[in-house]
Amino acid sequence: MPVTLYRIDQDIWDADEQVRIDLARIYSDAPEERIQMPPGAYILTHLSQGFFWAAQFNDRLLGAVAVSPDEQGWRLLDLCVRKTARRRGIGSRLLALVSAEASQFGLVLRVPASQLELADQMLLQRLGYCLTRDGDYFQLDLSGDSGQ
Repeated sequence: MPVTLYRIDQDIWDADEQVRIDLARIYSDAPEERIQMPPGAYILTHLSQGFFWAAQFNDRLLGAVAVSPDEQGWRLLDLCVRKTARRRGIGSRLLALVSAEASQFGLVLRVPASQLELADQMLLQRLGYCLTRDGDYFQLDLSGDSGQ
């Protein structure tokens, strides 16, 4: 399924009703243990601290990952795909597109390792992420510095 990368920040959220609908649907479909608050509250809380990258197909958002910029690059949180679109490679494609975007800026991508299900850990490893020495993060270093 061909998807494109779509960045959602506070301005896009405020201006585009379809983005609000789609992103709310994505996080409504998230497993209860992953998102510990109502989807709208989660999205607004995250937008105050970062932005989202979303997988777009036919003018609809099918998956998203929250991004928190930090001193090392981008910390990726809570990758979710709509239930109706799961098992079609959307999450993998979204992470690949985010990696390509980050590589343009030489950023490090990190995903907190705590509370990741085994399937999520396997996906990250398949995409080239390595567990950091301290075990706190899965990391993909696009900065050209291979040291962890």
